[in-house]
Amino acid sequence: MNRPLPYLRSERVLLRLAIDEDISQIIAFYRENAAHFEKVSSSKPDSFYTNEFWTQKIKSSREDFQADRSCNFFVFNMVDELTVLGFVNFFSFIRGAFHASILGYGLAQSAQGKGLMTEALTLAIDFAFDELNLHRIMANHSPTNIRSASVLRRLNFVPEGYARDYLLVNGKWQDHVLNALSNSRWQPPQI
Repeated sequence: MNRPLPYLRSERVLLRLAIDEDISQIIAFYRENAAHFEKVSSSKPDSFYTNEFWTQKIKSSREDFQADRSCNFFVFNMVDELTVLGFVNFFSFIRGAFHASILGYGLAQSAQGKGLMTEALTLAIDFAFDELNLHRIMANHSPTNIRSASVLRRLNFVPEGYARDYLLVNGKWQDHVLNALSNSRWQPPQI
């Protein structure tokens, strides 16, 4: 498969797959937000803040996009198209009778409370439904992550359950609220 790389814009944000020229901005974004993401993310390898790690990560991300396994966006400030504000990842694609993906996302602490993640996710979900032809997107959050719950609610995700010991975060199993959004416009793939 050789599909064109997405380049999604709104008034305030740009979503696209990363390129090697973004590495310094990506590393700066994760360093500046390390304490913020530590509460909700799995632990990072020692090499996470290196150019080598991100060179390989960008390469594998593009390969996974072309192979229909995932779609990993970075969210950039639309003003300069360089400053990384966050990420939106659709991963673990399942096709066959399911046509689903898991959604992960994060926003710089300094950018929160401005509606930027809702704006970015609206673009990304439209792309996932219309271009990637996903039928179902699943997104889960910690019960204490009120901001994430609010964003998902605004985007019409439906809470579907509560999973105990669902995700390993910083060496501890944490419960999560399970949510999903279905694509009412879904059509069977053209063969």
